[in-house]
Amino acid sequence: MASNVSNVEALGDRPIIGLTTYLRQAKSGVWDVEAAFLPRVYFDAVSRAGGIAVLIPPQPFDLASAHRVLDGLDGLIICGGEDVDPARYGQSAHPTTDAPKVDRDNLEDALLSAAIDRELPFLGICRGAQMLNVHQGGTLIQHLPEVIGTDKYQKGDGVFNTVAVHVDDNSVLADVLGTETPIPGAVYHHQAIDQPGSGLRVVARSDDDIIQGIQLDSVPFGIGVQWHPEQTAAEDARLFEGLVDAASTYRSAR
Repeated sequence: MASNVSNVEALGDRPIIGLTTYLRQAKSGVWDVEAAFLPRVYFDAVSRAGGIAVLIPPQPFDLASAHRVLDGLDGLIICGGEDVDPARYGQSAHPTTDAPKVDRDNLEDALLSAAIDRELPFLGICRGAQMLNVHQGGTLIQHLPEVIGTDKYQKGDGVFNTVAVHVDDNSVLADVLGTETPIPGAVYHHQAIDQPGSGLRVVARSDDDIIQGIQLDSVPFGIGVQWHPEQTAAEDARLFEGLVDAASTYRSAR
């Protein structure tokens, strides 16, 4: 019995990490309904790193809602998914840009505002990094093949490509991943960060100079990465471990 109590206490001490999700039509048995969706690799990565994952679905949301949600969290991941609405950064949609998902954009924008205000540790992945950049007033490249002349960042059919990512030594990202670069980044995106937003520093690039990592210097742990670390977290969970460690520190301090 003592062992079971000890295990419960150990689990209860793990930091709680919120992850944003997206809506998809889903089938389960006789049901064919719209449902909140997130690939398992995301929350498996959080669990493997020592955190407890809580999923946050798109829904009507404002800044007050975000603060109430973050009351129960120690860290936040803005996950990958469909394109950010280009109207948010003052552009018309490219023909290849996904239809706007206003509910998700609003939710993640509010969560980022509240997280930055609280200095709650957060990580943006792919779309999440782009959302962070747009939140801070930056812009996006809407279709990378027109800029670099290749589709290497999104081969299609759900197959991730790997690119070499060079990380700035003087960054939180380097503190987490180490200073030996380049590192392999699993990529699946057709958009990327163009002009960095206010307060953001570029801390990683690929060989073709495409931005692969950004950092918000005004908070202790505020990172966005263009690649998909959840895809390789079974072999290398350092980025998730860094977030969970920062979340533990945040939890202890509040």
